[in-house]
Amino acid sequence: MRNDMSGDVILVTGGAGFIGSAVVRHLVGDCGAGVVNVDALTYAADLRNLASIERNAHYHFEQVDICAAAEIDRVFKSHRPAAVLHLAAESHVDRSIDDPLLFVRTNVLGTATLLQTAHRYWHGLASPQKERFRFHHVSTDEVFGSLGATGSFHETTPYQPNSPYAASKAGADHLVRAWHQTYGLPTLISNCSNNYGPHQFPEKLIPLMTINALEGRAMPIYGRGENIRDWLYVDDHAKALSMILRYGQIGACYNVGGHNEMRNIDVATTICDLVDEMAEPLANGKKRRDLITFVADRPGHDERYAIDARKIGDELNWRPGEDFTSGLRKTVAWYLANANWWQPMRTAATQRLGLPG
Repeated sequence: MRNDMSGDVILVTGGAGFIGSAVVRHLVGDCGAGVVNVDALTYAADLRNLASIERNAHYHFEQVDICAAAEIDRVFKSHRPAAVLHLAAESHVDRSIDDPLLFVRTNVLGTATLLQTAHRYWHGLASPQKERFRFHHVSTDEVFGSLGATGSFHETTPYQPNSPYAASKAGADHLVRAWHQTYGLPTLISNCSNNYGPHQFPEKLIPLMTINALEGRAMPIYGRGENIRDWLYVDDHAKALSMILRYGQIGACYNVGGHNEMRNIDVATTICDLVDEMAEPLANGKKRRDLITFVADRPGHDERYAIDARKIGDELNWRPGEDFTSGLRKTVAWYLANANWWQPMRTAATQRLGLPG
């Protein structure tokens, strides 16, 4: 992959989702790359996330399920990508507990289907296109399991997934490694911490807490809210992914984190204070912190995640641009200003909004 991506065509799977749409906007708007967005448009995908670039001549959309081998093959033959950024996945832990086989289908079978097609396509390329081709799989820190009070996840941390979602992503990671080791496919893997920012489907913790705080609804927190996550602003993640694609070492893995460890309860109380500051007060005169409600813990709920992102910093000179204070303020302000984006989702029959992810 050359350093300058202008003129290249990047096939992005899941490009209408939360992280995927941020990646597409960055590649088209900031890097000058051509993008083919392959997305099945399941419940959490929304083409409105791409309104800013949807008329750009370098952007193309294909509504395709990554498990549909014939259609994936057609997309490769038609668009001739220089690289693949694979983000398409089922991603909500609660939903994986409800329907684990759906996660196995999309995250494991879908990844295998995509790898098989990419390998055939790559094998048939002539030089120098064959030397430049990359397959970058985007994964999660949840594959590593749960940390205690100290320590961080490294690229060499053994896998120990504890939810069906995490297990399905771990399976996908292993398949990508296998296609590199067995077939020589030039792959990259990145494992990221919890993303947040605008356009995130409102079943996840930060948008759910923000919207419920705004509307004066109960704000459910698992257990006592002591679970700790590292938070990564989505636009910072998008920039990291493009840098890995351009400069990353073939066959390598890179951890991407925001250096922002926070307890869930602290995230919720900070959101309450921001909404109290930015929005109209509640009619009953209460503070939003009074809305926080502790509920029975999720089965297999990991205690703590923390990413050691020194490798991507040292090798690729990437650093997050947002700290949690600035990023969360931007995020809460966006949800308060864009009710027209999230309100239709509040009544969708397919959503699960009762508990945070």
